[in-house]
Amino acid sequence: MDIQRYLLIGAMALLSWMLLTEWVVFKDNQNQISAASFSVPETNEQQPQSAVLASDSDVPDLVDMDSAPTIGSDAIISKGLSSVTVSTDTLDVTIDLNGGDIVYSGLKRHLAKLDDPDKPFVLLEQNPRREYIAQSGLIGPDGIDSTTRARFESETSSFDMGDNPVLSVPLYHTAESGLRVVKEFLFTRGSHLVTVRYTIENTRPDTTKTVYLFGQLKRDSSPDPSAESSGMGLAPFLGAATTMPDDRFKKFSFSDMRDDPFKAQISGGWIAMIQHYFLSAWIPDASQTHTYTTRVTQTGANIAGFLAPATVIAPQTVASTEAQLYIGPKDQYVLEAISPYLELSVDYGWLWWIAQPLFWLLNLIHSFVGNWGVAIILLTVLIKAAFFKLSATSYKSMANMRRVQPKMLDIREQYAEDKQKQSQAMMELYKKEKINPMGGCLPILVQMPVFIALYWTLMESVELRHAPFILWIDDLSVMDPYFVLPILMGASMWFMQKLNPPPPDPMQAKLMQWLPIVFTFFFLWFPSGLVLYWVANNLLSMTQQYIITKQIENAPTPSRS
Repeated sequence: MDIQRYLLIGAMALLSWMLLTEWVVFKDNQNQISAASFSVPETNEQQPQSAVLASDSDVPDLVDMDSAPTIGSDAIISKGLSSVTVSTDTLDVTIDLNGGDIVYSGLKRHLAKLDDPDKPFVLLEQNPRREYIAQSGLIGPDGIDSTTRARFESETSSFDMGDNPVLSVPLYHTAESGLRVVKEFLFTRGSHLVTVRYTIENTRPDTTKTVYLFGQLKRDSSPDPSAESSGMGLAPFLGAATTMPDDRFKKFSFSDMRDDPFKAQISGGWIAMIQHYFLSAWIPDASQTHTYTTRVTQTGANIAGFLAPATVIAPQTVASTEAQLYIGPKDQYVLEAISPYLELSVDYGWLWWIAQPLFWLLNLIHSFVGNWGVAIILLTVLIKAAFFKLSATSYKSMANMRRVQPKMLDIREQYAEDKQKQSQAMMELYKKEKINPMGGCLPILVQMPVFIALYWTLMESVELRHAPFILWIDDLSVMDPYFVLPILMGASMWFMQKLNPPPPDPMQAKLMQWLPIVFTFFFLWFPSGLVLYWVANNLLSMTQQYIITKQIENAPTPSRS
């Protein structure tokens, strides 16, 4: 039995199966999400029996998340402005004065489309196409958002950072209970991190007031807009996430949030809504213990948020409470500095322990060369160098197998009717020629986890989004528009195949001949950055294998007495 050949075919079949599985999962998720985003359940019978749906409230309740007060359509609307706009060097933001929620955020340094430089990528928005907003407020016995959202006033309709290092956006509310509240948004130059601060004055001379700060992210189940061009084979995670003492990165899909609402008290921490390349996250006071929750409302809104401890305001005194809100790309080094384990939102899967150093090395190379495509090629060279001896062992084994191929064919013909004697003769041949039939396969299998880890490294790295390489490749995160790289990959795979000994079995030979075509088809939709790695890897492997094969074929045959 040709063990090496069967293992190689099995490895390639396994990789093909993995790619097909990812594609099916991706398409199923997209179909389910698309259907969910435009339909509202009519009766409870349509919901899973295990689902516990919350009310349709915009605010959490202090005791039970499922009995929060409902916000009616008669919410207070003043005769003044309905919203204010904010412009910084990194963000365009719209704040709804009814509640002081951020209902729009455009990321100026990340375009929606590469060919439209005036249109930023929109993360938060509230329109018929998608609802994804960041909410915050004060609830509790004296909370201004407990029964209806507070109506704020602003001195102006727009705020511009200009050349200032920090931009303050104050909003004002006076409650009948005697509280005067300033909700202040603080934007810092060069940052996607926003501080949301409440300064609360108790004007009553004889009454103590108690409020609770909450922050939450509210999103429907519409598809991830940043994954629309992510390529075949990728099913990026869309949902909520938080960190816990026993689980540094705990994810909740929208179906998880519906079927099993989460609630836990955690010291410090954060809670985020994650999609491909981008996220929003609330990061409350790290010195306090907060209640983190997820829930799904009756109309299908997915909500993930936190509730802070009580803020007590003594009579005729002023108190403050605040939290930070991140709205931006999944830059793991920036996220790591904001809060522990927030950088894990750059999700490399179970091979993170390989992917993390790969990205570190890729980023280091880019800091010198300034081109992500060149950095990928140089990273490929370094990976090949690391596996050089292992690859050489594999190629030597393949070359030796090719050298003795005529003898193997003779044995198969001689013992065509006796498989046991055929196997014995093969083993004697391997021993005589000092060939390990497993030597050509195992090194390839060892390298496969590195390829899979690099796959997720390149797919999850927002740095490669809209990153140009050369000529026609102006975005390494999407497929090659002219399919040049996939065709080069298939051609290099075909040439490498010619350097290997052909399978003796006709069916295996036909299967092997089709593999370059099948892989080329798969890679047509892969991001060009990943295909670039594969092409560079194939070219280096082909060169190394060709040299080793020729050395063995041209070596003088040792004389035998």
